[in-house]
Amino acid sequence: MADSSIIRARTLLSPAVAKPSPYAALGAAALAAMAAVLMAGVMVLGPGVRFEDPAVVSAP
Repeated sequence: MADSSIIRARTLLSPAVAKPSPYAALGAAALAAMAAVLMAGVMVLGPGVRFEDPAVVSAP
């Protein structure tokens, strides 16, 4: 009886095996792509971003 209770306790305490979901990976990739597009949009259209003329910047 003691052996069976120990085996039962071990099975109850063992961590559950998680099944990887392809939808989770797809969601993470979509989130990363959306963040990249938004960051690029902020750099192009954001306030305070100016592109100086290369001749003015490199002038001594």
